Amino acid sequence: MTRWVEGRVVEKRRWSEQLCSLRFEAPVAPFRAGQFTRVALDIDAERVARPYSYVNAPDERPLEIYFIEVPHGPLTQHLADLEPGETLWVAEQANGFFTLDEVPASEQLWLLATGTALGVYLSILKTEEPWRRYERIVLVHAVRTVSELTYRDTIEALQREHAGQFVFVPVVSREQTPYTLQGRIPDMIEDGRLEARAGLPLDPARSQLMLCGNPGMVKDTTEALEARGFTKNRRREPGQITTEKYW
Repeated sequence: MTRWVEGRVVEKRRWSEQLCSLRFEAPVAPFRAGQFTRVALDIDAERVARPYSYVNAPDERPLEIYFIEVPHGPLTQHLADLEPGETLWVAEQANGFFTLDEVPASEQLWLLATGTALGVYLSILKTEEPWRRYERIVLVHAVRTVSELTYRDTIEALQREHAGQFVFVPVVSREQTPYTLQGRIPDMIEDGRLEARAGLPLDPARSQLMLCGNPGMVKDTTEALEARGFTKNRRREPGQITTEKYW
């Protein structure tokens, strides 16, 4: 059974018509960057809960989640209506294994995200561990429109702090801009555009990849990487591809 603790909203940010962040305080147990919590509201006498990854680093407060408001969804429209001072329920204990201690050492770490899956990588990148373990880190964020390229202030701060070590590659599928790639991540792996933009080769001997986002991206990207000699990372059989489906 989930043990719930009460949280209090301290800030809400509307990134677009559908994208929203909530920051809140809650007495949760310690967690690892990359893990997810469960957030709930009592709606019509029923506690409605959904899993959300933390955007904040484990030692960072307030806590933060990032989500898409689903029209007529059972929970997200209610979360998006919350204002500072209002309360919500938060699972005391976080869960999940999409963390760096499950990823083997290597020269390069590639973090591939679609949509709100960006949040889990920001939690990881706000810690010291990735910068200590990997010589180069590439963050790829794929969205439909430019307006969905969120958390730019956080990403720009990482670029300044880790210049020469960190590369950010924004990808937009439905619009063309001079500063983003256009298309889908697996297609850009197959035709070499992703490596060209990052300035780094994808090499099983040198690269670890974390994939988080919609199931189609995870499946197709895994297949594109396997065609290049990469293998799935398992505890008993370490490989180069660590995945998390984001719904």
